[in-house]
Amino acid sequence: MTVVDALSESNQFPVWVEGNAEINAKRESLSGDKSVDVTIVGGGFSGLWTAYYLLRNSSTLRVLIIEKQYCGFGASGRNGGWCKGSVAGSLNRYAKYSSPELVNKLQRAMFDAVDEVGNVVMEEDINCGFKKSGVVRLARNKPQSHRQFDEVKRARSMGLEPGIIDLLGKDEARTMLNATDIESAIFFSPAATLNPLRLVRGLASAVEKLGGQIAEATEVTEIKGTRITTTHGSVDSETVVLATEAYTKNLKGMRRDYIPAYSRMIATEPLSKHLLDEMKLSKGIAFSDDRYSVIYGTLTEDNRVAFGGRGTPIYQFGSRISPDAESDKKSHLNVYRTLVDFFPQLEGAVVTHRWGGVLAIPRNWLPGLRFDNETRTGVLGGYVGSGVASANLAGRTMADLILNRKTSRTLLPWVGNRSKKWELEPLRSIGVLSSGSILKFADSYETKTGRTAKTANLVAKLIRGS
Repeated sequence: MTVVDALSESNQFPVWVEGNAEINAKRESLSGDKSVDVTIVGGGFSGLWTAYYLLRNSSTLRVLIIEKQYCGFGASGRNGGWCKGSVAGSLNRYAKYSSPELVNKLQRAMFDAVDEVGNVVMEEDINCGFKKSGVVRLARNKPQSHRQFDEVKRARSMGLEPGIIDLLGKDEARTMLNATDIESAIFFSPAATLNPLRLVRGLASAVEKLGGQIAEATEVTEIKGTRITTTHGSVDSETVVLATEAYTKNLKGMRRDYIPAYSRMIATEPLSKHLLDEMKLSKGIAFSDDRYSVIYGTLTEDNRVAFGGRGTPIYQFGSRISPDAESDKKSHLNVYRTLVDFFPQLEGAVVTHRWGGVLAIPRNWLPGLRFDNETRTGVLGGYVGSGVASANLAGRTMADLILNRKTSRTLLPWVGNRSKKWELEPLRSIGVLSSGSILKFADSYETKTGRTAKTANLVAKLIRGS
Protein backbone atom coordinates (compact mmCIF):
# COMPACT_ATOMS: atom_id res chain seq x y z
CA MET A 1 0.00 0.00 0.00
CA THR A 2 1.36 3.45 -0.92
CA VAL A 3 1.27 6.44 1.39
CA VAL A 4 -1.43 8.03 -0.77
CA ASP A 5 -3.50 4.81 -0.66
CA ALA A 6 -3.39 4.82 3.14
CA LEU A 7 -5.31 8.12 3.18
CA SER A 8 -7.55 7.54 0.18
CA GLU A 9 -10.68 6.46 2.06
CA SER A 10 -10.26 8.68 5.12
CA ASN A 11 -13.20 10.44 6.71
CA GLN A 12 -12.51 14.15 6.82
CA PHE A 13 -13.70 14.80 10.35
CA PRO A 14 -12.21 14.17 13.82
CA VAL A 15 -12.11 10.62 15.10
CA TRP A 16 -13.63 12.00 18.32
CA VAL A 17 -16.95 12.46 16.52
CA GLU A 18 -17.40 8.71 16.07
CA GLY A 19 -20.28 7.39 18.14
CA ASN A 20 -21.29 10.88 19.27
CA ALA A 21 -24.81 11.31 17.91
CA GLU A 22 -25.30 14.47 19.94
CA ILE A 23 -23.01 16.36 17.57
CA ASN A 24 -25.77 16.26 14.95
CA ALA A 25 -28.37 17.66 17.34
CA LYS A 26 -27.48 21.34 17.66
CA ARG A 27 -29.04 23.38 20.39
CA GLU A 28 -31.51 26.09 19.42
CA SER A 29 -30.33 29.49 18.26
CA LEU A 30 -30.89 32.60 20.33
CA SER A 31 -34.59 33.48 20.22
CA GLY A 32 -34.93 37.26 20.23
CA ASP A 33 -33.56 39.86 22.60
CA LYS A 34 -32.44 38.89 26.10
CA SER A 35 -31.10 40.38 29.30
CA VAL A 36 -28.71 38.28 31.41
CA ASP A 37 -26.03 38.70 34.05
CA VAL A 38 -23.11 37.15 32.12
CA THR A 39 -22.75 36.52 28.41
CA ILE A 40 -19.88 34.32 27.23
CA VAL A 41 -19.00 34.34 23.54
CA GLY A 42 -17.58 30.97 22.51
CA GLY A 43 -18.70 27.44 23.32
CA GLY A 44 -15.32 25.76 23.72
CA PHE A 45 -13.45 24.79 26.88
CA SER A 46 -12.72 28.37 27.99
CA GLY A 47 -16.32 29.51 27.80
CA LEU A 48 -17.81 26.33 29.23
CA TRP A 49 -15.42 26.12 32.19
CA THR A 50 -16.05 29.80 32.99
CA ALA A 51 -19.80 29.21 32.96
CA TYR A 52 -19.51 25.99 34.96
CA TYR A 53 -17.57 27.57 37.84
CA LEU A 54 -19.69 30.73 37.83
CA LEU A 55 -22.81 28.63 38.34
CA ARG A 56 -21.14 26.33 40.85
CA ASN A 57 -20.29 29.38 42.97
CA SER A 58 -23.41 31.47 42.32
CA SER A 59 -26.40 29.40 41.28
CA THR A 60 -28.71 32.42 40.83
CA LEU A 61 -26.62 33.98 38.05
CA ARG A 62 -28.19 34.16 34.60
CA VAL A 63 -25.38 32.89 32.37
CA LEU A 64 -25.64 32.67 28.58
CA ILE A 65 -23.11 31.10 26.18
CA ILE A 66 -23.34 32.13 22.52
CA GLU A 67 -21.70 29.81 19.97
CA LYS A 68 -21.58 30.40 16.22
CA GLN A 69 -21.51 26.69 15.31
CA TYR A 70 -21.85 24.10 18.09
CA CYS A 71 -20.02 23.53 21.35
CA GLY A 72 -16.66 22.00 20.52
CA PHE A 73 -16.63 23.05 16.86
CA GLY A 74 -13.21 24.68 17.20
CA ALA A 75 -9.97 23.53 18.79
CA SER A 76 -11.73 22.14 21.87
CA GLY A 77 -13.31 19.35 19.83
CA ARG A 78 -10.49 18.79 17.33
CA ASN A 79 -7.33 18.56 19.41
CA GLY A 80 -5.05 15.62 20.17
CA GLY A 81 -6.80 14.48 23.33
CA TRP A 82 -4.04 15.59 25.69
CA CYS A 83 -4.81 17.14 29.07
CA LYS A 84 -1.32 18.20 30.08
CA GLY A 85 -0.46 20.13 33.21
CA SER A 86 1.83 22.69 31.65
CA VAL A 87 1.24 26.18 30.39
CA ALA A 88 2.51 27.11 26.93
CA GLY A 89 5.08 29.85 26.60
CA SER A 90 8.21 30.51 28.58
CA LEU A 91 8.22 30.42 32.37
CA ASN A 92 11.19 32.80 32.18
CA ARG A 93 9.01 35.31 30.37
CA TYR A 94 6.26 35.00 32.99
CA ALA A 95 8.92 35.49 35.67
CA LYS A 96 9.85 38.86 34.13
CA TYR A 97 6.30 40.04 34.78
CA SER A 98 6.11 38.60 38.29
CA SER A 99 8.53 36.47 40.31
CA PRO A 100 10.01 32.95 40.29
CA GLU A 101 7.79 32.10 43.27
CA LEU A 102 4.59 33.00 41.43
CA VAL A 103 5.76 31.17 38.31
CA ASN A 104 6.26 28.07 40.45
CA LYS A 105 2.72 28.49 41.80
CA LEU A 106 1.42 28.74 38.22
CA GLN A 107 3.16 25.48 37.38
CA ARG A 108 1.69 23.74 40.41
CA ALA A 109 -1.76 25.12 39.62
CA MET A 110 -1.47 23.61 36.14
CA PHE A 111 -0.58 20.23 37.64
CA ASP A 112 -3.69 20.48 39.83
CA ALA A 113 -5.82 21.44 36.80
CA VAL A 114 -5.36 17.96 35.33
CA ASP A 115 -6.73 16.41 38.52
CA GLU A 116 -9.54 18.98 38.62
CA VAL A 117 -10.65 17.99 35.12
CA GLY A 118 -10.63 14.36 36.25
CA ASN A 119 -12.66 15.23 39.35
CA VAL A 120 -15.33 17.05 37.31
CA VAL A 121 -15.45 14.19 34.80
CA MET A 122 -16.22 11.85 37.70
CA GLU A 123 -18.67 14.17 39.50
CA GLU A 124 -20.64 14.98 36.35
CA ASP A 125 -20.43 11.42 34.99
CA ILE A 126 -18.88 12.52 31.70
CA ASN A 127 -17.89 9.53 29.58
CA CYS A 128 -14.77 10.88 27.86
CA GLY A 129 -12.21 8.17 28.60
CA PHE A 130 -10.17 10.34 30.99
CA LYS A 131 -6.99 8.44 31.95
CA LYS A 132 -4.04 10.01 33.72
CA SER A 133 -0.90 8.14 32.68
CA GLY A 134 1.56 10.90 31.81
CA VAL A 135 3.37 11.82 28.61
CA VAL A 136 6.58 10.36 27.17
CA ARG A 137 8.62 12.80 25.09
CA LEU A 138 11.45 11.13 23.22
CA ALA A 139 14.78 12.51 22.16
CA ARG A 140 15.59 10.94 18.82
CA ASN A 141 18.95 12.56 18.11
CA LYS A 142 21.86 13.89 20.19
CA PRO A 143 20.85 17.59 20.17
CA GLN A 144 17.37 16.70 21.41
CA SER A 145 18.90 14.57 24.15
CA HIS A 146 21.18 17.41 25.25
CA ARG A 147 18.18 19.77 25.46
CA GLN A 148 16.30 17.24 27.57
CA PHE A 149 19.19 16.95 30.01
CA ASP A 150 19.26 20.74 30.38
CA GLU A 151 15.48 20.89 30.77
CA VAL A 152 15.37 18.42 33.63
CA LYS A 153 18.32 20.15 35.28
CA ARG A 154 16.42 23.47 35.14
CA ALA A 155 13.29 21.77 36.47
CA ARG A 156 15.20 20.46 39.47
CA SER A 157 16.62 23.93 40.16
CA MET A 158 13.02 25.23 40.18
CA GLY A 159 11.98 22.65 42.75
CA LEU A 160 10.23 20.11 40.51
CA GLU A 161 10.91 16.81 42.18
CA PRO A 162 11.39 13.35 40.63
CA GLY A 163 8.06 11.78 39.90
CA ILE A 164 6.78 14.94 38.23
CA ILE A 165 9.44 15.16 35.54
CA ASP A 166 12.14 12.52 35.00
CA LEU A 167 14.92 11.93 32.51
CA LEU A 168 14.95 8.39 31.12
CA GLY A 169 17.91 6.62 29.54
CA LYS A 170 17.68 4.93 26.17
CA ASP A 171 16.83 1.47 27.48
CA GLU A 172 14.33 2.72 30.04
CA ALA A 173 12.64 4.88 27.42
CA ARG A 174 12.32 1.96 25.04
CA THR A 175 10.39 -0.03 27.64
CA MET A 176 7.74 2.70 27.57
CA LEU A 177 7.65 3.31 23.81
CA ASN A 178 9.27 1.23 21.08
CA ALA A 179 9.90 3.99 18.57
CA THR A 180 12.92 4.52 16.31
CA ASP A 181 16.23 6.23 17.08
CA ILE A 182 15.71 6.73 20.81
CA GLU A 183 18.51 8.54 22.66
CA SER A 184 16.64 9.44 25.85
CA ALA A 185 13.23 10.58 26.99
CA ILE A 186 11.42 12.80 29.45
CA PHE A 187 8.49 11.37 31.38
CA PHE A 188 6.09 14.03 32.65
CA SER A 189 3.44 12.66 34.99
CA PRO A 190 0.82 15.48 35.31
CA ALA A 191 -0.90 14.57 32.04
CA ALA A 192 -3.98 12.62 30.96
CA THR A 193 -5.62 11.62 27.71
CA LEU A 194 -9.31 11.82 26.84
CA ASN A 195 -11.87 12.25 24.08
CA PRO A 196 -12.01 16.06 23.97
CA LEU A 197 -15.30 16.33 22.09
CA ARG A 198 -17.07 14.11 24.61
CA LEU A 199 -15.66 16.26 27.39
CA VAL A 200 -16.94 19.41 25.68
CA ARG A 201 -20.42 18.01 25.18
CA GLY A 202 -20.56 16.59 28.70
CA LEU A 203 -19.43 19.90 30.13
CA ALA A 204 -22.07 21.76 28.10
CA SER A 205 -24.76 19.48 29.54
CA ALA A 206 -23.40 20.08 33.05
CA VAL A 207 -23.64 23.85 32.51
CA GLU A 208 -27.27 23.49 31.46
CA LYS A 209 -28.07 21.32 34.49
CA LEU A 210 -26.71 24.12 36.68
CA GLY A 211 -29.10 26.58 35.01
CA GLY A 212 -26.91 28.03 32.27
CA GLN A 213 -28.23 28.72 28.78
CA ILE A 214 -26.43 27.82 25.55
CA ALA A 215 -27.40 29.24 22.17
CA GLU A 216 -25.73 27.48 19.24
CA ALA A 217 -25.83 28.39 15.53
CA THR A 218 -25.81 32.05 16.57
CA GLU A 219 -23.22 34.45 15.17
CA VAL A 220 -22.13 37.53 17.10
CA THR A 221 -22.03 40.46 14.69
CA GLU A 222 -21.16 43.32 17.03
CA ILE A 223 -20.03 43.92 20.59
CA LYS A 224 -20.40 47.38 22.13
CA GLY A 225 -19.45 47.38 25.76
CA THR A 226 -21.69 44.77 27.35
CA ARG A 227 -24.31 44.82 24.59
CA ILE A 228 -24.01 42.02 22.04
CA THR A 229 -25.76 41.94 18.68
CA THR A 230 -26.22 38.56 16.99
CA THR A 231 -27.91 37.13 13.92
CA HIS A 232 -30.85 36.12 16.13
CA GLY A 233 -31.30 39.03 18.51
CA SER A 234 -29.44 41.25 20.95
CA VAL A 235 -28.27 40.58 24.50
CA ASP A 236 -27.76 43.13 27.27
CA SER A 237 -25.46 41.89 30.02
CA GLU A 238 -23.79 43.10 33.14
CA THR A 239 -20.66 41.16 32.15
CA VAL A 240 -19.23 39.93 28.83
CA VAL A 241 -16.46 37.36 28.40
CA LEU A 242 -14.74 36.61 25.11
CA ALA A 243 -13.65 32.97 24.81
CA THR A 244 -13.20 32.80 21.05
CA GLU A 245 -9.56 31.65 20.75
CA ALA A 246 -8.38 31.64 17.09
CA TYR A 247 -11.80 32.89 15.92
CA THR A 248 -11.20 36.14 17.80
CA LYS A 249 -9.87 37.43 14.49
CA ASN A 250 -13.48 37.70 13.28
CA LEU A 251 -14.32 40.32 15.91
CA LYS A 252 -13.98 44.01 15.03
CA GLY A 253 -10.68 45.52 16.15
CA MET A 254 -9.24 42.17 17.26
CA ARG A 255 -7.98 40.69 13.98
CA ARG A 256 -4.34 40.81 15.07
CA ASP A 257 -4.77 39.73 18.70
CA TYR A 258 -3.95 36.10 17.84
CA ILE A 259 -2.55 34.21 14.90
CA PRO A 260 -4.71 31.26 13.86
CA ALA A 261 -2.09 28.52 13.31
CA TYR A 262 -3.06 25.25 11.64
CA SER A 263 -2.52 21.80 13.08
CA ARG A 264 -3.50 18.55 11.34
CA MET A 265 -4.34 15.13 12.70
CA ILE A 266 -4.88 11.60 11.48
CA ALA A 267 -6.25 8.46 13.14
CA THR A 268 -5.47 4.90 12.12
CA GLU A 269 -7.75 1.92 11.94
CA PRO A 270 -8.05 -0.04 15.24
CA LEU A 271 -4.77 -1.86 15.83
CA SER A 272 -4.27 -5.44 16.96
CA LYS A 273 -3.02 -6.29 20.43
CA HIS A 274 0.04 -7.93 18.87
CA LEU A 275 0.95 -4.70 17.07
CA LEU A 276 0.35 -2.53 20.13
CA ASP A 277 2.51 -4.86 22.23
CA GLU A 278 5.27 -4.56 19.67
CA MET A 279 4.99 -0.76 19.81
CA LYS A 280 4.73 -0.88 23.62
CA LEU A 281 1.87 1.56 23.32
CA SER A 282 -0.78 1.49 26.02
CA LYS A 283 -3.95 3.48 26.63
CA GLY A 284 -3.57 6.73 28.49
CA ILE A 285 0.04 7.42 27.52
CA ALA A 286 0.58 10.52 25.41
CA PHE A 287 3.73 10.64 23.28
CA SER A 288 5.82 13.03 21.22
CA ASP A 289 9.47 13.85 20.59
CA ASP A 290 11.66 16.90 21.03
CA ARG A 291 11.79 18.24 17.48
CA TYR A 292 11.13 21.96 16.97
CA SER A 293 8.13 21.25 14.74
CA VAL A 294 5.69 19.90 17.31
CA ILE A 295 4.16 16.43 16.98
CA TYR A 296 1.78 14.68 19.38
CA GLY A 297 0.01 11.34 19.62
CA THR A 298 -2.01 8.99 21.79
CA LEU A 299 -3.89 5.70 21.69
CA THR A 300 -7.68 6.07 21.60
CA GLU A 301 -10.15 4.01 23.59
CA ASP A 302 -10.78 1.78 20.57
CA ASN A 303 -7.05 1.20 19.89
CA ARG A 304 -6.44 3.70 17.11
CA VAL A 305 -3.36 5.88 17.06
CA ALA A 306 -4.41 9.53 16.89
CA PHE A 307 -1.43 11.58 15.76
CA GLY A 308 -0.89 15.18 14.74
CA GLY A 309 1.54 17.91 13.74
CA ARG A 310 1.54 21.45 12.40
CA GLY A 311 1.85 20.47 8.72
CA THR A 312 2.05 22.95 5.83
CA PRO A 313 0.96 25.69 5.59
CA ILE A 314 0.93 26.60 9.26
CA TYR A 315 -0.58 30.00 8.49
CA GLN A 316 -2.58 31.67 5.73
CA PHE A 317 -2.16 35.26 4.57
CA GLY A 318 -4.37 37.71 6.43
CA SER A 319 -5.07 35.22 9.24
CA ARG A 320 -7.62 33.41 7.10
CA ILE A 321 -9.29 30.27 8.42
CA SER A 322 -10.19 27.93 5.58
CA PRO A 323 -11.83 24.48 5.65
CA ASP A 324 -9.70 23.63 2.60
CA ALA A 325 -6.52 24.35 4.55
CA GLU A 326 -7.75 22.29 7.49
CA SER A 327 -8.18 19.25 5.23
CA ASP A 328 -5.03 19.86 3.16
CA LYS A 329 -4.06 16.39 1.89
CA LYS A 330 -0.38 17.20 1.47
CA SER A 331 -0.19 18.13 5.14
CA HIS A 332 -1.92 14.93 6.17
CA LEU A 333 0.47 12.89 4.05
CA ASN A 334 3.38 14.57 5.85
CA VAL A 335 1.80 13.75 9.22
CA TYR A 336 1.37 10.12 8.13
CA ARG A 337 5.01 9.88 6.99
CA THR A 338 6.14 11.31 10.32
CA LEU A 339 4.07 8.73 12.19
CA VAL A 340 5.53 5.85 10.15
CA ASP A 341 9.04 7.22 10.74
CA PHE A 342 8.25 7.21 14.46
CA PHE A 343 6.58 3.77 14.40
CA PRO A 344 7.66 1.79 11.29
CA GLN A 345 5.31 -0.95 12.50
CA LEU A 346 2.43 1.23 11.23
CA GLU A 347 3.56 1.27 7.60
CA GLY A 348 0.55 0.17 5.58
CA ALA A 349 -1.94 0.88 8.36
CA VAL A 350 -5.10 2.48 6.99
CA VAL A 351 -5.88 6.03 8.07
CA THR A 352 -9.61 6.18 8.78
CA HIS A 353 -9.85 9.87 9.77
CA ARG A 354 -8.00 13.04 8.93
CA TRP A 355 -8.85 16.56 10.00
CA GLY A 356 -7.41 19.91 10.96
CA GLY A 357 -8.11 23.01 12.96
CA VAL A 358 -6.64 26.27 14.16
CA LEU A 359 -5.11 27.18 17.49
CA ALA A 360 -4.53 30.69 18.82
CA ILE A 361 -1.03 32.14 19.27
CA PRO A 362 -0.62 35.55 20.94
CA ARG A 363 2.31 37.74 19.90
CA ASN A 364 4.19 37.07 23.16
CA TRP A 365 3.35 33.33 23.08
CA LEU A 366 1.93 33.61 26.60
CA PRO A 367 -1.59 32.33 27.31
CA GLY A 368 -3.51 34.42 29.78
CA LEU A 369 -6.68 36.08 30.93
CA ARG A 370 -7.77 39.50 32.03
CA PHE A 371 -10.91 41.08 33.44
CA ASP A 372 -11.74 44.79 33.69
CA ASN A 373 -13.98 45.31 36.69
CA GLU A 374 -15.01 48.79 35.54
CA THR A 375 -16.15 47.83 32.05
CA ARG A 376 -17.15 44.31 33.20
CA THR A 377 -15.46 42.70 30.21
CA GLY A 378 -13.01 39.83 30.15
CA VAL A 379 -11.03 37.73 27.70
CA LEU A 380 -9.14 34.44 28.06
CA GLY A 381 -7.23 32.12 25.74
CA GLY A 382 -4.23 32.04 23.44
CA TYR A 383 -3.16 28.62 24.71
CA VAL A 384 -0.77 27.85 21.81
CA GLY A 385 -2.16 24.34 21.46
CA SER A 386 -2.07 23.40 25.16
CA GLY A 387 -5.59 24.42 26.09
CA VAL A 388 -7.37 21.39 27.55
CA ALA A 389 -5.99 21.76 31.08
CA SER A 390 -5.10 25.46 30.72
CA ALA A 391 -8.70 26.38 29.90
CA ASN A 392 -9.89 24.73 33.11
CA LEU A 393 -7.58 26.83 35.27
CA ALA A 394 -8.33 29.95 33.21
CA GLY A 395 -12.10 29.37 33.46
CA ARG A 396 -11.94 28.89 37.23
CA THR A 397 -9.88 32.05 37.52
CA MET A 398 -12.18 34.09 35.28
CA ALA A 399 -15.13 33.02 37.44
CA ASP A 400 -13.24 34.24 40.52
CA LEU A 401 -12.56 37.61 38.88
CA ILE A 402 -16.17 38.08 37.75
CA LEU A 403 -17.46 37.25 41.23
CA ASN A 404 -14.81 39.52 42.78
CA ARG A 405 -13.33 36.63 44.74
CA LYS A 406 -9.68 37.03 45.72
CA THR A 407 -8.10 33.61 45.53
CA SER A 408 -4.64 32.13 45.01
CA ARG A 409 -5.61 31.76 41.34
CA THR A 410 -6.25 35.47 40.79
CA LEU A 411 -2.64 36.22 41.85
CA LEU A 412 -1.05 33.93 39.26
CA PRO A 413 1.26 35.67 36.77
CA TRP A 414 -0.84 34.95 33.67
CA VAL A 415 -3.71 37.01 35.08
CA GLY A 416 -3.72 40.43 33.43
CA ASN A 417 -1.35 39.28 30.69
CA ARG A 418 -1.80 41.44 27.60
CA SER A 419 0.18 40.83 24.44
CA LYS A 420 0.83 43.42 21.80
CA LYS A 421 -0.85 42.84 18.44
CA TRP A 422 0.75 40.88 15.62
CA GLU A 423 2.34 42.84 12.77
CA LEU A 424 0.44 44.03 9.72
CA GLU A 425 0.64 42.02 6.52
CA PRO A 426 2.82 41.11 4.73
CA LEU A 427 5.21 41.23 7.72
CA ARG A 428 3.00 38.86 9.67
CA SER A 429 3.11 36.16 6.99
CA ILE A 430 6.81 36.63 6.32
CA GLY A 431 7.68 36.30 10.00
CA VAL A 432 5.50 33.27 10.74
CA LEU A 433 6.29 31.30 7.60
CA SER A 434 10.02 32.03 7.60
CA SER A 435 10.45 31.05 11.25
CA GLY A 436 8.46 27.88 10.56
CA SER A 437 10.75 27.03 7.64
CA ILE A 438 13.85 27.61 9.77
CA LEU A 439 12.60 25.25 12.47
CA LYS A 440 11.61 22.59 9.94
CA PHE A 441 15.07 22.76 8.32
CA ALA A 442 16.68 22.54 11.76
CA ASP A 443 14.90 19.28 12.56
CA SER A 444 16.25 17.75 9.38
CA TYR A 445 19.75 19.14 10.00
CA GLU A 446 19.96 17.82 13.57
CA THR A 447 18.75 14.37 12.55
CA LYS A 448 21.21 14.10 9.68
CA THR A 449 24.29 15.59 11.36
CA GLY A 450 23.78 14.94 15.07
CA ARG A 451 24.76 18.57 15.71
CA THR A 452 22.65 21.34 17.24
CA ALA A 453 21.16 23.76 14.74
CA LYS A 454 22.31 26.90 16.56
CA THR A 455 20.30 29.37 14.47
CA ALA A 456 17.09 27.42 14.95
CA ASN A 457 17.80 27.03 18.65
CA LEU A 458 18.14 30.79 18.91
CA VAL A 459 14.96 31.37 16.87
CA ALA A 460 13.03 28.94 19.09
CA LYS A 461 14.25 30.70 22.23
CA LEU A 462 13.38 34.12 20.81
CA ILE A 463 9.89 32.96 19.86
CA ARG A 464 9.16 31.36 23.21
CA GLY A 465 11.17 33.76 25.32
CA SER A 466 13.14 31.00 27.02
